[in-house]
Amino acid sequence: MLSRRPLVAATLVAAVGLAASIATAAPSALPDDMSLGNPKAKIEVIEYASLSCPHCAHFNETVFPALKAKYIDTGKVRYTLKEFLTPPETVAAAGFLMARCAGPAKYFKVVDEVFRSQPRWQSGNIKPIFQEIGAANGVDAAKFDACLQDQAAIDAVTARTKRAVEQDQVNSTPTLFINGKRVENVPLTPADLDAAISAATKPGGR
Repeated sequence: MLSRRPLVAATLVAAVGLAASIATAAPSALPDDMSLGNPKAKIEVIEYASLSCPHCAHFNETVFPALKAKYIDTGKVRYTLKEFLTPPETVAAAGFLMARCAGPAKYFKVVDEVFRSQPRWQSGNIKPIFQEIGAANGVDAAKFDACLQDQAAIDAVTARTKRAVEQDQVNSTPTLFINGKRVENVPLTPADLDAAISAATKPGGR
């Protein structure tokens, strides 16, 4: 199975008594989300991802470069990343907090580097790896520690996960929406991505 169900999401779902059959409005980019590409693009791709999710890291490495080169950089797609926390939630949160502290211009670069650092986490000591990524992107040791202790920022990233579960009925990552339509099978290859975009953008496909 490509995506996995995070413990935090399962808890939230139980708490609010959501059922999968409940109809909800299609998710959209919000002011506190991070986006790339032409705001007026006719195709909107929204990805719910967690920085501690290996399947998200795989998507980032194998599919996202094609999405960016073929669709985002050419103005065809507006891409939005919606932050989501999966176990270990503290690691995912730390990555997102660091990316935001690096600033909008470097946010996606930090996200990419965190994803690509996952194989190095096996040592069990992740903080030095994150500090290295932070330092390379303008987040020195003092700023790094301050970012990870910013309670308002911690509350905000937690709230974004809660919103994804309660409002958008997302409970696993990666989850993709194209023009408001949930993609049932997250693309595993650039060819799969082309097919998903084609299917979602056909007349009546939304």
